[in-house]
Amino acid sequence: MIIRRLRQASLLILSAAIVLLGFFQMFMRVQNGIPTRYITLLAVTGLLFAVFWGVLSKLQPYSAETILPCVLLLCGIGILMIARIDNQRVLLGAKSSNLAPNQLIWLCVALVLCTVLVAFLRDYRILRRFSYVSMVVGLALLLSPMIPGLGMEIQGARIWIGIGSHSLQPAEFAKLFLAFFFAAYLFDHRDQLAVGGKKVMGFQLPRIKDLGPILVVWAVCMGVLVMQHDLGTSLMFFAMFVSMLYVATGRKSWIVIGLAAFVIGAVLAASLFSHVGNRVNAWLHPFDSKVYLAIGGSQQLVQGIFGLATGGLMGVGLGQGHPTSTPLSWSDFIYSSLGEELGMTGLFAILALYLIIISAGMVTAMKIKDGFGKLLASGLVFTMAFQVFTVVGGITLVIPLTGLTLPYMAAGGSSLIANCILASLLMVISNAANKPEEDLSSDTFQYEALMAIREKEKQATLQAQLQSEADAEAHEMEAQARAAQEQAQARTAQAAQAAQEQARQEQELRQAREAETMAIVTGSANRTVPEPPAPRGAHSHARHSASEVHAEKARAAHAAQSAQLWGDPAEDAQETQIVRPQSQIQQPYETQPHDGSTEAFRQVQLRTSHTARSAGSHTARTAESQPRSAESRSAGSQPRSARNTTTPPAPQTPPAPRSAEGRAE
Repeated sequence: MIIRRLRQASLLILSAAIVLLGFFQMFMRVQNGIPTRYITLLAVTGLLFAVFWGVLSKLQPYSAETILPCVLLLCGIGILMIARIDNQRVLLGAKSSNLAPNQLIWLCVALVLCTVLVAFLRDYRILRRFSYVSMVVGLALLLSPMIPGLGMEIQGARIWIGIGSHSLQPAEFAKLFLAFFFAAYLFDHRDQLAVGGKKVMGFQLPRIKDLGPILVVWAVCMGVLVMQHDLGTSLMFFAMFVSMLYVATGRKSWIVIGLAAFVIGAVLAASLFSHVGNRVNAWLHPFDSKVYLAIGGSQQLVQGIFGLATGGLMGVGLGQGHPTSTPLSWSDFIYSSLGEELGMTGLFAILALYLIIISAGMVTAMKIKDGFGKLLASGLVFTMAFQVFTVVGGITLVIPLTGLTLPYMAAGGSSLIANCILASLLMVISNAANKPEEDLSSDTFQYEALMAIREKEKQATLQAQLQSEADAEAHEMEAQARAAQEQAQARTAQAAQAAQEQARQEQELRQAREAETMAIVTGSANRTVPEPPAPRGAHSHARHSASEVHAEKARAAHAAQSAQLWGDPAEDAQETQIVRPQSQIQQPYETQPHDGSTEAFRQVQLRTSHTARSAGSHTARTAESQPRSAESRSAGSQPRSARNTTTPPAPQTPPAPRSAEGRAE
């Protein structure tokens, strides 16, 4: 590990020394001294690089060793050339040019963001959880220049947004978020996309229903081209998706389909949009005078070619060329400016640095075992490679100009920050890919495994204990709830039983009162002397027997006994204040005459008639006894025995004289 870190440190020191030597040579030639502000900014930038390397070595110790030194060298050479162009612009009459100091400030911001990313992103696989969020953010950044008042159109392309006095190109950041989404989507659906369909000319084409994703991405890229007039951004996104699709499925048919869709889109764009058509025309006829002098013609392209030709094999040297002769020599055509002063040798060295970064990313994608990491690393690396190819190929007349900028070297904060973050992500993924596997037979591994097992068992025991405590508490709460429910049910049952008992007692009391009232009424009726029966005919007197006379005597005796036991019924009615209306007195049962003259029937008929007459006389006496004086009321408060002795018996009505036939019987 120590040797690995020393090797990284030596590469960083070598890269920093080359950059500082270039700044010293260039400023000594053009100004005979290094400006103070450049010394300060270079010192701060070097310090931030050292901090970033320290954090990377501590938290990502197995990351690729060559990526960071190559990035440092590319950024330093690019800022060196921008500072040279600034100096020449001032000499040619410009008031001031701060492109190089601004680029150094943007580099410091990028280093801070990369340090934070490496410190907090320990595991890159967490990005897979935010696949659709990344898609939404990427599309929002991609389409943000179309918002009125926010987007800016520069040189016919609406790909910028204005933030105060500065401008930002959101498509540079959108490519990172879309790479996250593409990697997650293709990793989840790689099996469906790998299923082949029919074979055409030796190629196994995919199924029709699997063409949906590539068609959607192609439509989005064409929409960007139509709305923003930016051929390079749409081409870069489409190429990135097709390359990741090939890595996910391993089928060459996707490459063929992607190229065919690209050709169709390019032809349509060249025929529909004038600025795209002008670039294609300038690429086909760059040295035609009409095309050279036309608006949007080949003047810029031809000046860049002349700059490359001026540099030759070894270049004219730092500070001795005329890079400002080419329009936008600090951004779109910085490659031709470098070729003029560094020559073809310097350009090959720069391309070699890009090749080292790309190869490190490809090795990482092949070594990583995780499918998401493999797709993400390959997609990011191919994006950088495609961007370098389109810029260099456009300047050298291999393909038409696309408007993209050279990563790490062209002036622009958006491109610099986005590409530095891209390199940081590659280093994080390479750390997981290069991490050595543990030796299963070593004592260290066995000890660590044992400690891990014990820690896991301890956590399991603690979790089981917490679970048991939670279960016990739940059981206790359940028992308390059950006891409370039983108590509530018992109280409800007791209340219902008490209500039933109270109702039963009230019913018994009511029945007792009714029985007492009926007894009083019945006793009064029995004490009343019955009226003599109506004279009967000869047939009735003939049937009158000794048994009937005996029954009448028994009833008289019973009436006398009841009078002695209950007292006067009139006084009892006044004492109890019970006055029963006539409608509540039970009517006598009227018996129909019966042809069979039995003794029982005659007794029932006689008793019924006597009871009715007794009830009528009792009602009459009750009505007469109400307007008594105070003396009779005071007499009523005496004991029952006194009342029975002082109250004279009611007069009895003598029986009516019988007929001659009855007496003879």
